[in-house]
Amino acid sequence: MEYENNIREGRFLSRPNRFLAEVELPEGAETVHVKNTGRCRELLVPGARVFLEESGNPGRKTRYSLVAVYKGEMLVNMDSQAPNTVAAEALAEGRLQELGSVALVRREKKFGGSRFDIYYEKECGQKGFLEVKGVTLEEDGIAMFPDAPTERGAKHLLELAEAAKEGYEAAVLFLIQMKGPKVFRPHTERDPAFAAALRQAAAAGVRVLAYDCRVWEKGFLLDAPVKVEL
Repeated sequence: MEYENNIREGRFLSRPNRFLAEVELPEGAETVHVKNTGRCRELLVPGARVFLEESGNPGRKTRYSLVAVYKGEMLVNMDSQAPNTVAAEALAEGRLQELGSVALVRREKKFGGSRFDIYYEKECGQKGFLEVKGVTLEEDGIAMFPDAPTERGAKHLLELAEAAKEGYEAAVLFLIQMKGPKVFRPHTERDPAFAAALRQAAAAGVRVLAYDCRVWEKGFLLDAPVKVEL
């Protein structure tokens, strides 16, 4: 996935709320939209190099959206709207090796009380659901999710377990929006309910997948599997 609009580099200054950030550009400080409502405290630190996508909409209140940031030498995409697109592309191209080749990919399909990110069908007629979680939290080479409690996320996992019981293929993909982590784990300390739901879903037949990404200033794509430790 590549951003179609112009990308600019700046320096992060502050984050007055979860939707906005102050960024230093050559022409001065600019208020920008943050395309990730998570905490991201380990990423958005004063002085960090950030990348901004120009909106192209003259009527928008903020001209730019913050989409990526350097954490040391590691570039992290933090656009929470992009992982579904990246995952759908990878699934359609057969690059999610655990799920194999598919004949149909659709976004946003309802099942029970949830709307899953991706629905797919295989040539043999097998149907499946894939839920996608973008991961931006990394500590000591370990990627973790979530960075804040998410009741909705736990609910989706339990709904996936129900889908598996009804004969659907069911999987959750933790898309690590960076290159570097060697292991993925649920963040039990931050959200024990989500971690418990993930283990319950796995026991019910839901595949738990983690992949890292190749990230560059104008986009990112799914790259290689990462070890999952539940």
